Amino acid sequence: MCGLAGLFSPASDAPRRFEPALLKRMTDAISHRGPDEEGFHLEPRVALGHRRLSIIDIATGQQPLFNEDGSVAVVFNGEIYNYRELVGELEAAGHRFRTRSDTEVIVHAWEQWGADCVKRFRGMFAFALWDRQRETLFLARDRMGVKPMFWTQLRDGSVAFGSELKSLRLLPGFDASLDDRAVEDYFALGYVPDPRTIYRGAHKLCPAHVLIWRAGEREPRIERYWDVSFEPDARITLADAAVELRERLMEAVRIRMVSEVPLGAFLSGGVDSSAVVAAMAGLASEPVKTCSIAFDVAAFDESAYAAMVAERYRTDHLVRTVRSDDFSLIDLLPGLYDEPFADSSALPTYRVCQLARERVTVALSGDGGDETFGGYRRYGMHLMEERLRAVLPLGLRRALFTPLGQAWPKLDWLPRPLRAKTTLQALGRDAVQAYFHSVSVLRQDERQALYTPEFRRRLQGYTALEVFQEHARSAPTDQPLALIQHLDYRTYLPGDINTKVDRASMAHSLEVREPLMDHPMIEWAARLPQSLKIGGGQTKRIFKSSLESLLPDEILYRQKMGFAVPLAQWFRGPLRERLRQTLEHPTLADSGVVSPARLRVMFDEHVSGQRDWSAPLWSVSCFQGFLSMNEMAGAR
Repeated sequence: MCGLAGLFSPASDAPRRFEPALLKRMTDAISHRGPDEEGFHLEPRVALGHRRLSIIDIATGQQPLFNEDGSVAVVFNGEIYNYRELVGELEAAGHRFRTRSDTEVIVHAWEQWGADCVKRFRGMFAFALWDRQRETLFLARDRMGVKPMFWTQLRDGSVAFGSELKSLRLLPGFDASLDDRAVEDYFALGYVPDPRTIYRGAHKLCPAHVLIWRAGEREPRIERYWDVSFEPDARITLADAAVELRERLMEAVRIRMVSEVPLGAFLSGGVDSSAVVAAMAGLASEPVKTCSIAFDVAAFDESAYAAMVAERYRTDHLVRTVRSDDFSLIDLLPGLYDEPFADSSALPTYRVCQLARERVTVALSGDGGDETFGGYRRYGMHLMEERLRAVLPLGLRRALFTPLGQAWPKLDWLPRPLRAKTTLQALGRDAVQAYFHSVSVLRQDERQALYTPEFRRRLQGYTALEVFQEHARSAPTDQPLALIQHLDYRTYLPGDINTKVDRASMAHSLEVREPLMDHPMIEWAARLPQSLKIGGGQTKRIFKSSLESLLPDEILYRQKMGFAVPLAQWFRGPLRERLRQTLEHPTLADSGVVSPARLRVMFDEHVSGQRDWSAPLWSVSCFQGFLSMNEMAGAR
């Protein structure tokens, strides 16, 4: 795993020469992503910088890496797991390799197949390639958005790109003004979804997209090269699918165990990480190195289940307890994520990456299983609501359920089946509106109450719902479960899950690999009938069925817990005063985004136990942390 940064001059006149010192500052800003080596290449029109974390071909895999005549150069972050097969195919076509690195495959694949080269790659990747003869910059990002790529056009017309926003933020001429729509997206979802960033002047390259910018052209061409096709195969049976799924899991794990440095796995005790560890144990000749985080609050602690799997497969298991008052990382998060990011599980994710790095350089994770095989509780709830929505037309449902939802009190202290407000509101909406409502940190009415009148005017009627509606319009399916899986693939998975893991792991120079995001497995799973994912009273039905010979029922069929921290208790206890000071911080008032009066109401209701506002208050707290960090960056 690595970090990359670079500059490009698209002007048709005399190409610009970039200063080496500027490129070095960009790569130094992401040195944590690659502590082992640095590399640079500068020529008229382009500058490429790289920080390397050595994993494969340690001796000769330095970057930037070139083709035979030096006319094509690449800087690369990630792993291409099928590179050995591609080497054989490219050598048969006449290409000559001088390294054993997967990076070199990229330059020769570009020569052979052009922009279509990315369709041949199986793995996680973000790379920047310069072709001098074609005077073309080519940026690419993997299908699931595991690895990040940011880009911007500066005021002087030059283009900058990199693995993290901090490389771009330090450049002269960078537009650091906040994007109001990105702020609205953030307060709705807890992250800024692709392709926006929090800054007007910067963009994320979306998953499964390439950017092609030829010298002399005013704008780049951005294209999608892959998508999931949901076409159910009604002929496949549960038994046959279970057998094939086990085989696909073993293959996805096997190709991710290639490494010249110590390798292990996260083991939370949940189904997904346990499945990955079970597969690794069946493939490894030595005990798998596993690590877990325990919590001293029983409601958040899964360590006993992780220990059960570790004992079954005799792994070399390391566990460390995170105290319920371990909130020392809060001040670290804004600098880690470069934009507001409100998933509080970023805190334990940072800790488990820190723990893993004590013994390994590469760790396999179970991320992606819930999105692919239907593991979230909200999926089952959405399908139930869809059955109810199908009975009555939308107009009648709106007339009946919308006023009921508005009138029903918000009763967070009641048992979940009696908290009918959200369900009633969902029944008065269409499928996309309802799903967006269910995943929002702050509902539409809550965001409107939080915002100042000035900020509401600045939004000019925009709401983050438009993000979901746009993705829904391009969805290759109208099946209820497939539609929301499609939405999660476009938003939550890259914007939240993969962002969280990438920044937390790279902060410790740890590479994380994700077998359950193997794109051939995702393509296959997308064709499974909905009933094999959620059916028989089970979420993730086919995945659990396929693992019954590998994992005990106590792992497979227990209630899902999630990877969380006790925010509500923190804000009513040890962090109460800190939260109050954060909400009253001048940067929040100066932003003109949130209403101080509304924040006081939310704070009082939360600490009194009247309402659980912990997630929204955490979002505001993270936003304030970002604003303070951004203010300091601007002053430098």
